[in-house]
Amino acid sequence: MTQERFRLLEATIDSAQAALKAGDLSCRELTELYINRIKAYDKQGPNLNSIQTLNPNAFEEADRLDAELLASGPRGPLHGMPVVVKDQVETNDMPTTYGSAVFKDFVSHRNATIVDKMKAAGALILAKTTMGEFAAAYAGSAFGVCRNAYDPTRDASGSSSGTGSSLAANFAMVGIGEDTLGSIRGPAARGSLVGLRPTLPLVSRFGMMPATPSRDTLGPLARTVRDTAILLDVIAGYDPNDPVTAACVGRVPASYTSFLDPNGLRGKRIGVIREPMAADTKTDAADFKAIRAIIDRALADMQAQGAEIVDDIQIPGLLDLIQRSGGTFEAEAAMDEYLAAFPNAPVKSLQELIIRPEVLAFRRIRLMEGVGRTVNDIGHLHQMLVREDLRRAVLKVMADHRVDVLAYSSFDHDPIRIPDDVMTRKEQVSQPGNNRQLTPAIAFPAIAVPAGFTPDGLSVGLELTGRPFDEGVLFAIAYAYEQATQQRKPPSTTPALSGE
Repeated sequence: MTQERFRLLEATIDSAQAALKAGDLSCRELTELYINRIKAYDKQGPNLNSIQTLNPNAFEEADRLDAELLASGPRGPLHGMPVVVKDQVETNDMPTTYGSAVFKDFVSHRNATIVDKMKAAGALILAKTTMGEFAAAYAGSAFGVCRNAYDPTRDASGSSSGTGSSLAANFAMVGIGEDTLGSIRGPAARGSLVGLRPTLPLVSRFGMMPATPSRDTLGPLARTVRDTAILLDVIAGYDPNDPVTAACVGRVPASYTSFLDPNGLRGKRIGVIREPMAADTKTDAADFKAIRAIIDRALADMQAQGAEIVDDIQIPGLLDLIQRSGGTFEAEAAMDEYLAAFPNAPVKSLQELIIRPEVLAFRRIRLMEGVGRTVNDIGHLHQMLVREDLRRAVLKVMADHRVDVLAYSSFDHDPIRIPDDVMTRKEQVSQPGNNRQLTPAIAFPAIAVPAGFTPDGLSVGLELTGRPFDEGVLFAIAYAYEQATQQRKPPSTTPALSGE
């Protein structure tokens, strides 16, 4: 059988690995193809502004990976695969800016645990991606504004906006995001991508600036469910540098790809949450109705593949519990401890940070909310008790209805248009209809998968939440749905270049 010619647009790990093995592609060629796309579309054309720092040693590293492949075979499942990493994650050879001009020249001189794991599996860290300044929204003083690949006048969601936009536009094979309040699943939903927020103890956070350690988690973004599972295989597992991961020992399967069955929806029970999980959702709005119609079609497709749909699951007091589970009590101590590890850090504390004029005004104001608060405050106790009530309520409703997962839209409204004053305004631009805050509050896993597009060509994400360490169940359902529907489509703003 003649092997199909490798095509870069929408390439997968499997297709690239097959081309490498056949000698039809080299790691250098793959790297060059992606860099060409970045040069063509990131700072010109649609001006997505998704790349913060391009690895200056990318071609040297690609050549070493080519030589290694020839001499001894692939190092691991990501051999030669260009990966983009949210610039909240440390790399020892590139700056880590956290989206802020304050840190534009800061190099930590160490790798995050997941970076070491990806390199051990053969990955090439192609670039650090733009992110909402100190992990909020989609703008930062280090770069400006990251844009939605499907409509560059609109937001790409945050704060892993650069990873989302770059993968949507085919600037890399796979990528890493971070999710405290939805920052993996939001960019996935806006970029017609797959994004997984893992069970909190599953992936090490060592080498990442924290925001709220009881909610923070790193996770994979990709264009397919299989590539997401392959990347999770590489980064999951116990790390003594992040003791919370000890809870995952004995809970990590040999490979998450073993759950990828095209018949994985058969017999699964899907509980549907229809109640909006945001107070600003407008159920009479045209975009709300359009998105809900797409979600209804996705549920019908799942049913056609053998799933049982348990509609309109009611969690008593859901919106109230989500709202009362918020609060900023962990940030100051966590950020101060993190910064203290670096003698070369430009600031040594949260208090120093918020008086730096480079930081966007809205971000300084929001960060100020955490100053003087600690986990010993009575408000933190109330918050944690509410989170436990919410966790118990979710588990109870899943048990009562015998459902495997809960399903809902990541957003109930279209992405907003980027305001002209986004870099100077004092209030954070709010995205209405945000349903992503449930799983961070309870530390459960959730996956966003492409569900289709609105009449305006904007991507819609279907989100699935499972029980702790049920990533395999999420992958089984997401993969079967993906294979049956193939909803992912690349953006027209970044078409194939000559030679791809």
